[in-house]
Amino acid sequence: MSRSSKRTIVSTCVIAASLAIGMTTANAEPTAPQSRQEAYAAAAAEFGVPESVLLGVSYLESRWNTNAGAPSTSAGYGPMHLTDVVAANTGGTHHDGGAEDPRGDDARPALHPRAGEPDLSAPGLRTVDKAAELTDIDTKALRTDPAQNIRGGAALLAQHQRDLGIDSDNPADWYGAVARYSGATDTATAAAFAGEVFTTMAQGVERVTDDGQRVRLAARPDLRPNTAQLGDLGLRQTDNGETECPRSLGCEWIPAPYAEFGDGDYGNHDLANRPESQQIDYIVIHDTEGSYDTTLDLVQDPTYVSWQYTLRSADGHVAQHVKAKDVAWQAGNWYINSKSIGLEHEGFAADGSWYTEALYRSSAKLVRYLAAKYRIPLDRQHVIGHDNVPGTIPSTVAGMHWDPGPYWDWAHYFDLLGAPFRGVGTPAAGLVTIDPDYASNKPAFTGCVTAGVPCEPHGSGSVILHTEPRADAPLLTDVGLHPDGSPGTMHISDHSSRVETGQRYAIADRRGDWTAIWYLGQKGWFHNPKRSPAAEWSFGTVATPKRGKASIPVYGRAYPEAAAYPANIPAQAVTPLQYTLAAGQKYAVGLVTGSEYYWAVTFDATNHTVVRGKTRYVQIQFGHRIAFVNAADVDLRSSVR
Repeated sequence: MSRSSKRTIVSTCVIAASLAIGMTTANAEPTAPQSRQEAYAAAAAEFGVPESVLLGVSYLESRWNTNAGAPSTSAGYGPMHLTDVVAANTGGTHHDGGAEDPRGDDARPALHPRAGEPDLSAPGLRTVDKAAELTDIDTKALRTDPAQNIRGGAALLAQHQRDLGIDSDNPADWYGAVARYSGATDTATAAAFAGEVFTTMAQGVERVTDDGQRVRLAARPDLRPNTAQLGDLGLRQTDNGETECPRSLGCEWIPAPYAEFGDGDYGNHDLANRPESQQIDYIVIHDTEGSYDTTLDLVQDPTYVSWQYTLRSADGHVAQHVKAKDVAWQAGNWYINSKSIGLEHEGFAADGSWYTEALYRSSAKLVRYLAAKYRIPLDRQHVIGHDNVPGTIPSTVAGMHWDPGPYWDWAHYFDLLGAPFRGVGTPAAGLVTIDPDYASNKPAFTGCVTAGVPCEPHGSGSVILHTEPRADAPLLTDVGLHPDGSPGTMHISDHSSRVETGQRYAIADRRGDWTAIWYLGQKGWFHNPKRSPAAEWSFGTVATPKRGKASIPVYGRAYPEAAAYPANIPAQAVTPLQYTLAAGQKYAVGLVTGSEYYWAVTFDATNHTVVRGKTRYVQIQFGHRIAFVNAADVDLRSSVR
């Protein structure tokens, strides 16, 4: 019996079931849904889609989560990631907001570019409209009702299969429809997305969703998809060009311009010769705060700024713009820029959104590749968020950006990197690695949409610190963000008193279910009960002021001493930040490094010079951001107490 004939028979059986699933039309209210597993089964039967295919696609989009009806960073809603860019209320980009100078180099004029209006016309950003047309369900219900969202996704998959003229119940014959669902416009990315879906189907997966629904996709190790269907999609061939990417990713070369544009200035990056000239120590994770297409327009403007890679949310597509050997203007700190590779992840509103599984997986593949190639350790001292990059001098601290935000799932990301966070030993080990349960950890943030208004509850990797071991105690004070000495707030962008998954801190005290760490020169307490810990006990190396020093300065960059500079290069000031590290306090060590400054202020790259000094620095986890201390000021000790 053909699939279409079976659908005719099945459709009469799903009428009653659809009432329980919560079928919603423009003139009806949703009813109580069945279990999520049953919703997938019913939608698959109604639209003639193999259930395993529907589950596999949904997993790669959302891991079957609902995210409380909030949009993803690419304006996708619900388990099937139906996109509605208008409803998601897009913004600008994080590079044109706030006071941060992306170059972060005192030797050059500050750069504060402005972005244009985003292009919201791409069909991939409005799939909810097509789903509404196919199901006769209004777009609001498709965004907010999980069962209807699943029906909408099933209807789209079925339409893609009909467009290909294929009539089959065999999941292997749905490869082309899955590739089309990705929204990819090039062959390599569509193949990468479909490949991940079918790998998930072959391996099987089971998990509990963010709203407590257990969903299972049974393993099909014998599954062999019909990949030849890719050629029937009419997609363009991927321009790999000069990309530096693993073969399993559909990377595309879209170069950022290195060009002069008048008044002796040029953009939008600097030529270099890394790692021969300078070791690459960091990979910086960003969120674009704008659509993928808008982001590409910006990075190809020589008067704008740059980063090495952009990743698209819905399908995980990767574009490379700047060679790893060259220095992009991306992190707001010239020292970090000259020692890092920047990855921008498509996003509209990191202050209330989630990231797709396709994006996480592509990013993890890319970071694994880069880490292996440039010998960058896979830990949170080297793979950092833009929000972990320190200000360069006291005046720049408050303007530094805070992406990818508290909803980036660092624990899941590091699982995909093959470097999961694991605790060892007991509290006597002396350190903690922050590691709350992402799904159940829902800090009461405010300001996601309107200042002062509570955000919708959402899983987070952030843990909040207090001045005392009680939930109603004030938050800590970050004098860089609050110069008046007032305590931090729960505003979504205020990380004055906030630690993040994977970061390591020295234990300062313990009292019952509460643990204190050293943070910005203060004791910060967080709830850490045995039955539901927010951190794992860890050990490593800590830095503490040398005997006889009451306090020592803290720096935002590891610059050389003045004597190290040749006569033709002005010495860069070694300026302490507004914080100090007091005697008796301890901070987890990330790395020990020499001092460097990359002099690159002219278009002619033959004048570019790496200045190295005798001063050595220790990178520490000082607050939410990393920082540096002079190695001569500290003793390095085992954290074991």
